[in-house]
Amino acid sequence: MQLLPLQPQSFSSSPPPSASTATAPMASLTGAAAASRLLPSASRARLSLSLSSSAGRSPASPLSSLRCLRGSSPLASRLFLSQRRPSMHLLAAQYSGAASPKCAASDPEQLKGAREEIKELLKTKFCHPLLVRLGWHDAGTYNKNIEEWPKRGGANGSLRCEIELKHAANAGLVNALKLIEPIKEKYPSVTYADLFQLAGATAIEEAGGPKIPMKYGRVDVSKPEECPEEGRLPDAGPPSPANHLREVFYRMGLNDKEIVALSGAHTLGRSRPERSGWGKPETKYTKDGPGAPGGQSWTVQWLKFDNSYFKDIKERKDEDLLVLPTDGVLFEDPSFKVYAEKYAEDQEAFFKDYAEAHAKLSNLGAKFDPPEGIVIDGPAKAAPEKFVAATYSSGKRELSDAMKQKIRAEYEGFGGSPDKPLQSNYFLNIIIVIAALALLSSLVVN
Repeated sequence: MQLLPLQPQSFSSSPPPSASTATAPMASLTGAAAASRLLPSASRARLSLSLSSSAGRSPASPLSSLRCLRGSSPLASRLFLSQRRPSMHLLAAQYSGAASPKCAASDPEQLKGAREEIKELLKTKFCHPLLVRLGWHDAGTYNKNIEEWPKRGGANGSLRCEIELKHAANAGLVNALKLIEPIKEKYPSVTYADLFQLAGATAIEEAGGPKIPMKYGRVDVSKPEECPEEGRLPDAGPPSPANHLREVFYRMGLNDKEIVALSGAHTLGRSRPERSGWGKPETKYTKDGPGAPGGQSWTVQWLKFDNSYFKDIKERKDEDLLVLPTDGVLFEDPSFKVYAEKYAEDQEAFFKDYAEAHAKLSNLGAKFDPPEGIVIDGPAKAAPEKFVAATYSSGKRELSDAMKQKIRAEYEGFGGSPDKPLQSNYFLNIIIVIAALALLSSLVVN
């Protein structure tokens, strides 16, 4: 399930928001495998988030490790993301546990608005992999053996806190926060936990992937002390890749099929050696971007979501395409191989299983308000049939133009129009009228 970025740096979409962040995000998406791929444990480097201009501030300030972006305070978010530290009394007011925001569900209309903003962001920043990684890393800390929320980890918005952003596996994700913070400020009634998952699912869909059956209403943690400890995300190059993937993803309650399906998200994104220790500085597929150039991708079209990841891993014909230990093991481990072979041959099967696994991952550990969650996409409805008068002809002869006009007038008299089809009961009336007119015409002719 290499959905989670292996190590913060491997899949880091670390390019600053100004540059396209298309580059680093997918390892996190692919869960354990992704995480493994992104950063080898040995190469984990602390993400330096200097939030201050340091002037006039004591480096030993206890608040430096407690800062956490708050959904109710756009100012606090801006201060954090711009890496500027205000005076001590302002920090205390904005980030103290006593000022924690009240947990509440997201607003459905604001969720829809935020989704449209994310779509526009993707068109200009090409940050699909980065946003997928953001959602996966927030959810991928879940531990099914811990019942208490938020100690169990999971999709609770804790990744917005500085203390968790500094975890090695999250290197570069501060750039994702910078990209979506303006959206959060515009739609304050969307929790961070929901925004992270909304961003990831939207990125998959906009890259050509399947529709993810998402629900929202996740509650945010309110203080840094509620963040999970470091070490719950996968490594990039563990001694035993198969065992490592299972250890990480089984802890989340995921199975072998879901691990392989989620690993397929590596069809998006690149790995940069300066961040993760894996991959080439650049290849013929990444030297020109889009976004900041460089890195090594798993696939040729690394911003297109399809099943090429499985095909390329299986063939291994192109040295410019990345294959991490946690990628190769998918075709070596007997249980993983069954699904990897299937997905390499059948993209429809891959999309189906991936959509289900992604939705499951996005809900791990979350506390929903309301408990059943919020669905912003209703079931798809078939387009109503447009009225075509010629369809309702009598016998073998098509109705005359005059008769068609008369029928149309009757149709519009009931409130219908060519662009506003009526319900089936009105069509029944129309048919009855046609039959009566046909009978009358026959009698007159005779």
